[in-house]
Amino acid sequence: MRRPVAVLSRKQHFFVGLLLGLLLSCYIPDVLKLVQQEECPQEAAEDLLIERFGQDFEPHLNLINKPLEAKKQVKNVIRPRYYSSELGIREKIFIGVMTSQEHINTFATAFNRTTAHLVNKIKFFIYADSVKTNYKLKNIVGFTDTQESRRPFHVVKYIADNYLDEYDYFLLVPDNVYVDARKLTKLLYHMSITFDLYMGGARIGLTARSNEPAPGEDLDPDQDQVPPGVSDRNYCSLEAGILLSSSVIRKMRNNLERCVRIGSTGDHSVNIGRCVKYASRVAGCQESFQGMRQYSYALDAPGRRHRDFSDLAKEEAFRNASTVYPVQTPEDFYRLHAYYSKHHLELVQERGYALEQKSYRIANGSISNKILEIRWPLGVPPPSAPETRHDILTWQLLNATHSFLPHGNAEHAVAPLSRIEALDFAKVLEIALQYAALKHPRLSYHSLHSAYKKFDATRGMDYQLHLSLVEGSGRSRRQLVKSFDVVKPLGRVEVVPSPYVTESTRIAMLMPAFEHQVPDALDFVEQYERICMQNQDNTFLLQIFLYRLESPSKGDEDPFKALKTLALDLSSKYKTDGSRIAWVSIRLPEQLSDPVDPQAWLLHASMYGPRQLLSLVVADLALPKLGLESLVLLATPGMGFKADFLNRVRMNTIQGFQVYAPIGFQMYPCRWAQFCRECDTCDVSQSSGYFDRRNHDVIAFYSRDYVQARKLLHPQGLPIIRSDLDIDQLLLPPSTGEAAPRPAGVESILDMFVAAQHSVHILRGVEPNLRFGQNVRNHLARGGSLPADSGLPERCGREQCIHLASRKQIGDAIIRYEDKSILHK
Repeated sequence: MRRPVAVLSRKQHFFVGLLLGLLLSCYIPDVLKLVQQEECPQEAAEDLLIERFGQDFEPHLNLINKPLEAKKQVKNVIRPRYYSSELGIREKIFIGVMTSQEHINTFATAFNRTTAHLVNKIKFFIYADSVKTNYKLKNIVGFTDTQESRRPFHVVKYIADNYLDEYDYFLLVPDNVYVDARKLTKLLYHMSITFDLYMGGARIGLTARSNEPAPGEDLDPDQDQVPPGVSDRNYCSLEAGILLSSSVIRKMRNNLERCVRIGSTGDHSVNIGRCVKYASRVAGCQESFQGMRQYSYALDAPGRRHRDFSDLAKEEAFRNASTVYPVQTPEDFYRLHAYYSKHHLELVQERGYALEQKSYRIANGSISNKILEIRWPLGVPPPSAPETRHDILTWQLLNATHSFLPHGNAEHAVAPLSRIEALDFAKVLEIALQYAALKHPRLSYHSLHSAYKKFDATRGMDYQLHLSLVEGSGRSRRQLVKSFDVVKPLGRVEVVPSPYVTESTRIAMLMPAFEHQVPDALDFVEQYERICMQNQDNTFLLQIFLYRLESPSKGDEDPFKALKTLALDLSSKYKTDGSRIAWVSIRLPEQLSDPVDPQAWLLHASMYGPRQLLSLVVADLALPKLGLESLVLLATPGMGFKADFLNRVRMNTIQGFQVYAPIGFQMYPCRWAQFCRECDTCDVSQSSGYFDRRNHDVIAFYSRDYVQARKLLHPQGLPIIRSDLDIDQLLLPPSTGEAAPRPAGVESILDMFVAAQHSVHILRGVEPNLRFGQNVRNHLARGGSLPADSGLPERCGREQCIHLASRKQIGDAIIRYEDKSILHK
């Protein structure tokens, strides 16, 4: 009976499990879908978009106003231009002079001439209605308020608004006070600027009244009306000058309205003193500060009137004073300045002598001079040590009239001294004789035995003088030779200020060419196209064709036809870039139209050969085509240049200030002379060429400067060429009579600037990127030859002829020629 019950129980479990499985199978897919949505929100979002917009939906990014800008802009730190501004470094002294219209050309001018060059800044303050434009002084400030009591406060406000952060101390003085600026500046360097300073000569003010506060009681800051005479006993006197620190000026500026109300008296000293006491709480006038004291000397004190300054100079109080008042006449300013300048000079000489003696005592053998660097004379740099044997500075033998082997040139054994050199040597000999008479009183001067000089750019001019001196007389007379060293040290080297220039100035290049130089001119134009036109350099080329008198200037027989055609082609090719090439024709006179031997012409260092004066003709006739504001570079057909050379021309040529005459590098004709190996791309070296100082063909200037210099020499026999017919006047010597003789030595534009003594400077410097001698190399490359006979230097002049090789190369060649055995080595 138990068995059927067990079977039924198992069946019940089976049916219950089946029912639960069916229920779970219906419930689980919805749960899985919900879990999938929670784990993959991106896919759920895509499904939602597909259901809403379909399968072809493409999302687009919204980039409007994105990325968002920061609400707070980051400020860039702007640093000052100078370290002194960032570090707060200020100048030391500013002087404000209170003057009037009547005293500007007298007292104020004398004050300015004796003080302005010794202080950092000086200003003169008067009323605005008194300012005129014809005053010689330019540092005048005028005020429109004519109330005399407010005048010092206007001065304080002007100083505070314009110069408060630039100077440490400010001195207020009237125009009848002499200021020893050297002593005052030295005094200020010994005081600290971190404290309030109100210094000067104390004075007794108005008599105290019954309502004066008790000793130690201060002014009431809330009281507008301050009775006259209150605490006026210890104020600095403006008559002797009041010295204020920048901190006191700043506090006065912050309380200026209050100062105007309490400074109602007619005494400027009292008004300034009240303002200082109220604003800075300084107890009173400080006659001494940090152990330093400013002394003033009153000329109107009893017993000092109508006394000579030479007597006053003996007083200790007069020598120690930094201000002297009141000065009666403007001439007294200059007398006082002479006395104080002499006093300072004596102090400097005493200190120098003391330092010299101290140095000699230290260097008595206990310490090496190499450690102490004791040299003669003290303070002068020692002679420069040569790096190589080629840098040794040689001594030059000379006497009172001539020098021997000048400039180390063996071709000229003796040359007369120039006027400047003769005067310099005479002065040196005079000083040496004075020292010899002081050092050897028993000896008398007989004659100059010998003399040598040497110039060192770091030291100065050194002289060695050997003097023949005589001792005794009669039979006991004997002659001695004493040697003396004389040094003329260089003075203080100063940088010459020059106007600001840029490398963007347009250069007008003038390239003159004779008929036989057409091949070289074609090579120059091709070089100009490669360096300037292709790189769009800001230049313009103007060719000057020098025609002979009978040469045609048109048609196929035109000798310059190839240059004209090339100029037109290049101008049209680079028309969009603004680069073009033009030309000017000049017809030479008959005496300059002789046929030219190109082989002999190439021996000259100048492209003009023996006619260097034609460079003036070229400039006179070409400049009207350019204008007065053009930067002109006079070039030659046989020169080679680089872009760096043009930039240096722009930087070194300054209108109204400087003319640039570069010294180009002349390359040796190695292929013809066979002393060296030709190399076009090599750097400058002694074996490949030399810097030709005799070649003045290339020069850069502004047209206006050239015209002004030519006008200066026109009355002196150097006429201006205005047409081709005027060339004879320049080349031919002037006719006898009233015509002025031509200036001696004028053969080029550089000589013209020197002879005119124009106000512009002349800068000469070696230029490695400017090279000459390319015309000789091109001539040989085209199959030409040069004359092989002797007497080459006589054809072009020794100084104007090109060099074939260096002395070392020629010496090696001579040795090889004389010693035939060397040829096989």
